[in-house]
Amino acid sequence: MIDWHWPWAFFLLPLPLIVFWLLPKVKRQEAALKVPSLSLWQTSTHSTQRHTQQTWPSLILPLLLWVALLTALARPHILGDIVEMPTSGRDLILAIDISGSMAIEDMKWKDRPVNRLFTVKKVLNDFVSQRQGDRLGLILFGSQAYLQAPLTFDWQTVQTLMNEAQIGLAGKKTAIGDAVGLTIKRLQSHPEQSRVVILLTDGANTAGEVEPLKAAELAQQSNVKIYTIGLGADAMEVSSFFGTRQVNPSRDLDETTLQKMADITGGHYFRARDSKELEKIYDMIDQLEPTEKDPEIFRPQINVYYWPLAIALLISFILSLQSLGLFRYLAFMIKSNVMPKPAASRSTSTQKGPQ
Repeated sequence: MIDWHWPWAFFLLPLPLIVFWLLPKVKRQEAALKVPSLSLWQTSTHSTQRHTQQTWPSLILPLLLWVALLTALARPHILGDIVEMPTSGRDLILAIDISGSMAIEDMKWKDRPVNRLFTVKKVLNDFVSQRQGDRLGLILFGSQAYLQAPLTFDWQTVQTLMNEAQIGLAGKKTAIGDAVGLTIKRLQSHPEQSRVVILLTDGANTAGEVEPLKAAELAQQSNVKIYTIGLGADAMEVSSFFGTRQVNPSRDLDETTLQKMADITGGHYFRARDSKELEKIYDMIDQLEPTEKDPEIFRPQINVYYWPLAIALLISFILSLQSLGLFRYLAFMIKSNVMPKPAASRSTSTQKGPQ
């Protein structure tokens, strides 16, 4: 099925006739043409009749050129089959901390020590792949907050962008309040019942212009529910000159603020001390009831305007050759039978000389 983006372009079809009738006729004075022989330019008593008969055929190509150009201007396209988009799900934004402290290796993955961001990537890969039907967004924050992926059904892209994140890419500090403020801005145009934010951090707010609790109040006013996750082990053994000692790598984690942010917005605060607890937390968040939405449909379009445009280009090329007189010259040469003839083959017979 062919549809048109700008069908009003066809109203321009009579424009050449309007210009022809309204503009005054321009008298042209033919210049003299010197030719070596008059035999090529013989006239007949029927020249006027032939000129009248050739007038309309000579207008066919310009007319087709004009129609082809208008057809291309109308932007024809072919409509594909209707594709139904997911009709239920959530608008869920992942706000992930990539500050310098995420490089601490207090996590384990398959019995080997890894840093916190590595663990988050591994767990989020499974979580994101199960989110078919949800619109996902990704915000990475450190000293500043950046939108990596707007809300989209393309969870593979979100997964790829998360895997490509590097520690310190957004700065060494932690701007929790700015990250929440950015999520509110991205969710304002979406249904209120499905606005969900999962914020993961391993520290306290040390940068940014918005305080975390103030940002949580703004989120509550915008009906944005925040689930906060505090990441980091309670104990970690480190080696020093005096031997091995135990330290708390999560001493900078501001659990009180994260708890209050979740309470203000109606969400929950979770504590993840290792990769297994983090997996359980995302499984719990996975149990959120999806919000029904209005059905969304998508109909792919295939543009075909370049076909009439190619026809117009071909016709203009033919008219250019015609204006140079190449067609008339070739026709005259064929009609006059003056085309070069192949040279006569030489006789293979030999003549005998006088004996």
